[in-house]
Amino acid sequence: QGQEKFSCNPKKENGTHVVLCELGNPMKAGARITVDMELSVSGLEDMGDAITFHLQLRSKNSPSPSNASVTVTVPVEAEAEMELRGNSLPATTVLPTSWHWVEGSRRLEDHGIKVEHVYELHNKGPGTVSGVTLSLAIPHLLGDQVLLYLLELGTEGGMNCSHHPALNPAQV
Repeated sequence: QGQEKFSCNPKKENGTHVVLCELGNPMKAGARITVDMELSVSGLEDMGDAITFHLQLRSKNSPSPSNASVTVTVPVEAEAEMELRGNSLPATTVLPTSWHWVEGSRRLEDHGIKVEHVYELHNKGPGTVSGVTLSLAIPHLLGDQVLLYLLELGTEGGMNCSHHPALNPAQV
């Protein structure tokens, strides 16, 4: 009858993690109880698709091999929200009217004004992520004309990067 809170204590038993909860003492014969438990488990990144709990009700007064036990399997789903931020430096670029692209030149200034595009990929959590692929499509041609001359591509933070075939074709 009614709702009561009870105390639970974690401990290790035979190499497994056990949470022992005391439900009351003494308990009347034939008593029926319903227990709702909320568990907070951390470090599930490498646990696979599910985690299994073995639940057993034991009495100190009458130890019996027939004490009821049940196995509950709970699916594990990783959740992480990713956010991509980007900007260009300078934000606005205007070519001078006297400037012309010099074909075959190996001087950087003959290929245009330098614009740096910076992208930051942030994990807003709550879970960790791995194996993320970010694909950026950058238009470098407009018809047969060079729109953007892609000079270099760099990363920070232990990321791997595959280079675009149009990256620095004149080896400027």
